[in-house]
Amino acid sequence: MIQYAKYLIQFFLILLFQVIILNNIFLNWWVVPAGFPVFVPYIYPLFILLLPFELPVWALLILGFVCGSVMDTFMNTPGMHAFALVLIAYLRTNVLLALLPRNIKEYKQESPSIKSLGWSSFMIYTTFLILIHHSVFYIIELWSLNNIGYLMLKILASVITTILLIAVYLLLFSQRVSQR
Repeated sequence: MIQYAKYLIQFFLILLFQVIILNNIFLNWWVVPAGFPVFVPYIYPLFILLLPFELPVWALLILGFVCGSVMDTFMNTPGMHAFALVLIAYLRTNVLLALLPRNIKEYKQESPSIKSLGWSSFMIYTTFLILIHHSVFYIIELWSLNNIGYLMLKILASVITTILLIAVYLLLFSQRVSQR
């Protein structure tokens, strides 16, 4: 029960940080005459990425929908965050199966982390799913592929910034880990 309380607290802290701080900071990496896409880094998918290995896919889908719906409520984006988060919740187990050296059932009472996966595998796992999330979200948001360069820049800048923020989060809030 205490473990579930930990994830509930983590859910609220990540969402509060996203809603209160990140949603109010619009980033623009540099200014050029044609303009660079303004974007918001989204770290709230980290909640789904850090859930325990043994959580069944149906539970991940429900939690992804709830978390995405909360974000949609705060950002007035009808279903866009929910769709993108449910998609990565669905893909999460398959990505982990591809990266894990052992069977996923052998990881009892563990969550994907730097400690369980190592830095490189965890960052590949995180980057891949964040890239999918952001790509889907921004394609739905723009709903056009007319300006593919603009879309790609927006996705790339947002993914890089989000991964940097996630790395900072992991360095600040994860336990000491020996190098693998």
